[in-house]
Amino acid sequence: MTAKTATLTVGSKTMELPVKSGTIGPDVIDISKLYGATHNFTYDPGFTSTASCESKITYIDGDEGVLLYRGYPIEQLAEHGDFLETCYLLLYGELPTKQQYDDFTGRVTRHTMVHEQMTKFFTGYRRDAHPMSVMVGTVGALAAFYHDSLDIADPHQRMVASIRMIAKMPTIAAMAHKYTIGQPFIFPENKLDYASNFLRMCFAVPCEEYKVNPILARALDRIFILHADHEQNASTSTVRLAGSSGANPFACIAAGIACLWGPAHGGANEAALAMLQEIGSVDRIPEYVRRAKDKNDPFRLMGFGHRVYKNYDPRAKIMQKTCHEVLGTLGIKDDPLLDVAMELERIALSDEYFIEKKLYPNIDFYSGITLKAMGFPTSMFTVLFALARTVGWIAQWKEMIEDPSQKIGRPRQLYTGAAQRDYVDVTDRR
Repeated sequence: MTAKTATLTVGSKTMELPVKSGTIGPDVIDISKLYGATHNFTYDPGFTSTASCESKITYIDGDEGVLLYRGYPIEQLAEHGDFLETCYLLLYGELPTKQQYDDFTGRVTRHTMVHEQMTKFFTGYRRDAHPMSVMVGTVGALAAFYHDSLDIADPHQRMVASIRMIAKMPTIAAMAHKYTIGQPFIFPENKLDYASNFLRMCFAVPCEEYKVNPILARALDRIFILHADHEQNASTSTVRLAGSSGANPFACIAAGIACLWGPAHGGANEAALAMLQEIGSVDRIPEYVRRAKDKNDPFRLMGFGHRVYKNYDPRAKIMQKTCHEVLGTLGIKDDPLLDVAMELERIALSDEYFIEKKLYPNIDFYSGITLKAMGFPTSMFTVLFALARTVGWIAQWKEMIEDPSQKIGRPRQLYTGAAQRDYVDVTDRR
């Protein structure tokens, strides 16, 4: 079979570029030798048409609304599996056997506590610090405490670091929440499952017995699964880029958290909730829909459409069901925010304007309402996103480290500044 190639002509130079095919998805034109052959770079702001790596972890078909973790549809994993099983899948490539699952969950459970001296970190933060700023600083500081898992060339140390971050992220996130509201830290209770343990650390207080609502725990576990990985997004690319320099894994994940903090990335569910609160009631929806359609109005409907998905976000369908389960178990039947959300969804799925532009509700549309109903303040929404995405970041980082073709990231640029000029003494400048 003849290998596929693409022909590129630049001025008088013509070269054949190899075309690579993945398991599924579009072909990729290999331009790695373009500069050497033609002395030209490609120009692709945001890297929207550039494959920065080869990966076996996550696949997205935005046109068809498909999300696969290691080949498994997200709908099946969210419906039948749990988060730690998904973590094992992302890290190792296959779903675990019962013995492998028990061993993995046991290893994660044994690492849920953080070094006692780390509690002193929190007293150095202001009480009104955003939990994401606390997460960036604290996760980065893990490298100062766990020196025995910093050697990225050692497969065992890489795995120990991976397990530690998956295990400790809920503890650190819960501590960030407790610190900002002035309540004492709650230590992990290892007899509980991953999501139940996190809920307890966030909402229990020493003076009262706390019983985890299993429906809320299952809903939160499902939210974690839905956010576990999402291919080469901004924060994942940040983790890979940081890791390409040989930085330790804790620093790389802290870099990912910092990127996720951006409102265009991890803060989208918080923005969607704020929009629903701004609209306030169903009778005001026509006004905001009209504004959304007006090109001269800066208002945008948050939680609709997606940079990758040009069809219904498959995670949104699961999140919608989860949202109803949470509101139902908490007895929330007449939530004005939910009423606004449901009417906006109906309009988006029937209005020609939304259909033509494929502005379907995405996962952020429902997750904000769900997390608010659970009792999480909006400042914690992105923290929960970071908690869930940690395993995806780690899996991607681990894959990059183990890829023999990987090299330090070095994007190029189109320079449009001043050409070379000579220095002029300050007294002679005009």
